[in-house]
Amino acid sequence: MVKKSMFQAAHRIFAFLALTLFATYGACNTLTLGIVPQQSAKKLAETWQPLINYISEHANIDVVFKTAKDIPTFEQRLAEGEYDIAYMNPYHFVVFHDSVGYRALARQIDKRIKGIIVVDANSDIVSLDDLNGKEIAFPSPAAFAATIIPSAYLKQQGILFTPRYVHSHDSVYLNVQRGFFNAGGGIIRTFNGVDDNTRSALRILWESDGYTPHAIATHPRITDTQRDALLTALLTLSEDEDNKQLLKNVGFKGFISSVDEDWDDVRALGITSLARPQL
Repeated sequence: MVKKSMFQAAHRIFAFLALTLFATYGACNTLTLGIVPQQSAKKLAETWQPLINYISEHANIDVVFKTAKDIPTFEQRLAEGEYDIAYMNPYHFVVFHDSVGYRALARQIDKRIKGIIVVDANSDIVSLDDLNGKEIAFPSPAAFAATIIPSAYLKQQGILFTPRYVHSHDSVYLNVQRGFFNAGGGIIRTFNGVDDNTRSALRILWESDGYTPHAIATHPRITDTQRDALLTALLTLSEDEDNKQLLKNVGFKGFISSVDEDWDDVRALGITSLARPQL
């Protein structure tokens, strides 16, 4: 009877340890990668999933694609620490590094992010002054290059305008193409990523100075071992000539390792509010 009790106790201890090990190592070997919804979820999945598959294979970690219906929802999920890894704009990184603890892992190599303002190709708007008193479409209040930078520059020039938020970069371009707004804010990469008909119907009126681009960052619960594996996979892809198309799909040339201080140029702007950033 004593032997049976000892056996049952040992069995319970073994089961508990097995469950603990699984929770610690097995479950954590599946990580979510949240991609900022600059485009539709369908388009993001099509362009990012092959790259994510590569990362999963080479890091030996199951990385799962995630996004959100719009940028405010994405921001809320970042605030709640929902994503294990996130591809977020420079301003988001500064905010959620401080508030949640997201740590920089990598960014695009040889890249500075610039905001643009687009108008209809046949519009009689030829200068920023022509936007005075107009409605301008933007993806969301905290979209760094597509909203914050153009808005700040217009304000610095004394140009009055009414911002309208339409949830994504693609929606900005479509709304301007269809004549719902006189102009819209975006970035070169997403502008080049729209269909030929939309892109040819628009022209770039203005382009900003460059800033440190989007961050790939990890939640503080991600271990250094996992971070090293993920970074090695990203850097390996950057040198893998046979898989360059995976980078081209997302408009990248490659990745470079990063530290939190790389975004000090964004911090220097002194942006104070996530909901309605002011410069």
